[in-house]
Amino acid sequence: MASILRFRKLCILVPVKCSPVSYESHDAPEAEKKEDSPISAVEQVSEKPQVKKNKRQPKQWRCIDKCCWIIGYICTTWWLILFSFNCLTANLPGLKVPEPPGARLRREGLTALHPVVLVPGIVTGGLELWEGKPCSEGLFRKRLWGGNFAEIFKRPLCLLEHLSLDNETGLDPPGIRVRAVAGLVAADYFAPGYFVWANLIENLAKIGYEGKNMYMAAYDWRLSFQNTEIRDQTLSILKSQIELMYLTNGRKKVVVVPHSMGVIYFLHFLKWVEAPPPMGGGGGPDWCNKHVKAIMNIGPAFLGVPKAVGSLLSAESKDVAFLRAMAPGLFSSKTLGLQTLEHAMRVGRTWDSVISLLPKGGETIWGNLDWSPEEGHVCDSLKKRQLQASASDDKGNNSDSRRAFHVKELTKYGRIVSFGKNASELPSSQFSPLVFKGSSTNSASVSCGKVWTEYNEMSHDSIRRVAENKAYTAETVMDLLRLVAPKLMQRAEAQFSHGIAEDLDDPKYNHYKYWSNPLETKLPNAPDMEIYCLYGAGLPTERSYVYKLTPSDRCKSIPFQIDGSADGSNSCLKGGVYFGDGDESVPVISGGFMCAKGWRGRTRFNPSGIATYIREYHHKAPTSLLEGRGLESGSHVAIMGNVAFIEDVLRVAAGASGAGLGGDKVYSDIMRMSERIDIRL
Repeated sequence: MASILRFRKLCILVPVKCSPVSYESHDAPEAEKKEDSPISAVEQVSEKPQVKKNKRQPKQWRCIDKCCWIIGYICTTWWLILFSFNCLTANLPGLKVPEPPGARLRREGLTALHPVVLVPGIVTGGLELWEGKPCSEGLFRKRLWGGNFAEIFKRPLCLLEHLSLDNETGLDPPGIRVRAVAGLVAADYFAPGYFVWANLIENLAKIGYEGKNMYMAAYDWRLSFQNTEIRDQTLSILKSQIELMYLTNGRKKVVVVPHSMGVIYFLHFLKWVEAPPPMGGGGGPDWCNKHVKAIMNIGPAFLGVPKAVGSLLSAESKDVAFLRAMAPGLFSSKTLGLQTLEHAMRVGRTWDSVISLLPKGGETIWGNLDWSPEEGHVCDSLKKRQLQASASDDKGNNSDSRRAFHVKELTKYGRIVSFGKNASELPSSQFSPLVFKGSSTNSASVSCGKVWTEYNEMSHDSIRRVAENKAYTAETVMDLLRLVAPKLMQRAEAQFSHGIAEDLDDPKYNHYKYWSNPLETKLPNAPDMEIYCLYGAGLPTERSYVYKLTPSDRCKSIPFQIDGSADGSNSCLKGGVYFGDGDESVPVISGGFMCAKGWRGRTRFNPSGIATYIREYHHKAPTSLLEGRGLESGSHVAIMGNVAFIEDVLRVAAGASGAGLGGDKVYSDIMRMSERIDIRL
């Protein structure tokens, strides 16, 4: 009955019309609007927001709004590209997807022969949760790293807490266990649509590879290499897996394909497997020659990367410096208080593996204040072609004018960190000697902000002295890191070394801290084995940095940052970063020197004379969406989709040798650079 009465009341109400200000009756006079009726009640409620709406001022765009829109545009564009690549090629007539190299080689008669072991590098391997804090409820055995990264946006601080390691031990924090994802899915894709190993795995499958003869040696890339064995027995598992694949595949030797930091991880394994227990695996001196046919190192960071210095010093690289210039509030806003880089630094400085990527070999390899092996490198491609044409016209004659031109264009790459553009260009005679002795800490240990870093313990005077017109080489930058991050360096340098051995027969080099440095260890006694250095060239790659002090009135900030306003006339300096040749991450000197000179022939680093080959892949940008990230890419990760690279790996796995591939294939100046490095072999 009540429902019927309410329906009747609605039916006899006077129709209303909508005016710009309020609701009005068609027939009711002005006086009737003031009566207590359902219509007037509606009018009273509806009038208030209308008045407020008229008084509302135009919305002011804040920094966070701009950042959200930028992120939204990037994500939308990325997904549209993925949609176009995955859907349009199948639906539009006339479009043909390039044939995979594995299918073509299968038609030529190539089949699986040698078992293949894939070793991922830093960051690209997935990590999953096995035990966590209350904030991680519902994430058991779900990926915290690698995958869709949805949890980063849902609970970012919780995720960062679980990705951090213990600052004292470099192992698990109390109550947290994060482990590497197992199997080929550990590093096939880094994120949806962003392949890492997927293309190579698919092409290997096309010539007959599967789970029984292909293995992904996943490991927790945050740990120091020896700690992966101490905590997870990863090295022992890898040894057993190689032995098993050797036995179950007709005693065929294994082809190992490590990438990036995985290259020096496997170099560590080569020494570990020979060394006696308890420090080593007890395989004996002939284990590698018996079980390993070839090591095909992709984007090898044998001698480290300068970008590791930027990561530890200010949690920056060229990409972060670019984003800071585009949207400074994202990292530096007092209002937002995000402290993005402080969080990244706090987490990254607990990962001992980052220390393994610091430049090795000091000034001998990377240059000093006045010299570097890349001396004379021309960054501008047009200018480089003009110089090559001029060189061919002169038939090798060096005129005084050309020599003067080169001197004018020299870039002092040996200064890995310079505070101020002037410091990156001044003659070395104008620098005062660097002094790192004395107390650098703030006795009060005042903590600034919610995110603690070791910079909180440095006094303002110590920070200022670091930046006073100083330039740091590969040797002195290690002293700089010991000054600004003493706890990190004390912990990590017990696991890694970055020098050059004087006497490799010295018993101290039997310690595991030297095993991942090719300049402080010998290759195994494996004369039948082959070593390949496979990497991209022709891409601007971070080589050194121009820094500046951050505003001193902000207690929360990291005190140093890349000077994004520093640009040079010689085009090598852009946004505070000096670029050289490489694959965007690893300079060619790090990726190619050992194969070009350090291990070439019988040397003290390669006493058994293992054959070495350089196979460079000159970068060529994709010409259409059908090529994805590029069928001829030389980029550090996208090289995994390079057709020529995939073909080289498949041919060696099917039984070819380096000589069968055609020997060295070189596009860069790695041979000339290597000759300029004066090192005792």
